[in-house]
Amino acid sequence: MFSGSFVALVTPFAKGRLDEAALRRIVNWQLERGTHGLVPVGTTGESPTLSEAEHKRVVEIVVEENNGRVPVIAGAGSNNPMEARVYAQHAQDAGADAILCVAGYYNRPNQNGLYAHFEYLHVHVAMPMIIYNIPPRSIVDIRPETMAQLAALPQIVGVKDATGDLARISQERLLIGDDFAYMSGEDMTALAYNAAGGKGCISVSANVSPSRCAAMQHACLERDYDTARQLHDELAPLHNALFAEPSPAGAKYAASLLGLCGDKCRMPIMPLSDASKTRLRELVEVMG
Repeated sequence: MFSGSFVALVTPFAKGRLDEAALRRIVNWQLERGTHGLVPVGTTGESPTLSEAEHKRVVEIVVEENNGRVPVIAGAGSNNPMEARVYAQHAQDAGADAILCVAGYYNRPNQNGLYAHFEYLHVHVAMPMIIYNIPPRSIVDIRPETMAQLAALPQIVGVKDATGDLARISQERLLIGDDFAYMSGEDMTALAYNAAGGKGCISVSANVSPSRCAAMQHACLERDYDTARQLHDELAPLHNALFAEPSPAGAKYAASLLGLCGDKCRMPIMPLSDASKTRLRELVEVMG
């Protein structure tokens, strides 16, 4: 179920509020262009600055508009396990296919604490869980041995790996095997991650170029790495431009150029510089 190109959806705003019509438009635009899965209310969806009501409403809209066409992995992350449980339970009730749960940022648990965090969610919510390992944001790193312990729990079915460590998937596969959804969380290294045994990417760039991202992931799944590399080379300038300034400012601005939504992010994410806007306009034109 969890393989290919999953888009880490932006959350559109209008006049400071959730733009429900734009979110529905984005979901359909993605699916028309071959995206393999949807991931609402992750980091790219600005989950840290959404209210609880907004967070839940985004999940409801995405599940409803998707209507079972592709898998939905709903963000349910928090450094507070009890808050994460609330979001996870809501995702289950709303009809999501899985939850994405991040490691304990700010409170910085050790490996035993990380295991306890995810085990608590596993016990209290009966749905598949993807673990989000992103040390650059959370400070803590789920080590391969801990990931293997977690993978032994039946509802923990995969990882979104944003460690930036391309040796990590090989270390985890030695301990876990291949019956696990190894998903890259970093667009620029997704091709290399797949070559080492990965099964897809939860992508920011797919907000802008879903067809190319889906085609690249499909080529990887077919082990056609010549085609995958050509598509990666086409996408690489976009990856760089989208992350030239804190995300999701770049993805939202590019989406606004495509007529999908407005470009506004919530504080503390600031508007793009003129130079970044110019670069993204050029890329959107060149890439069609």
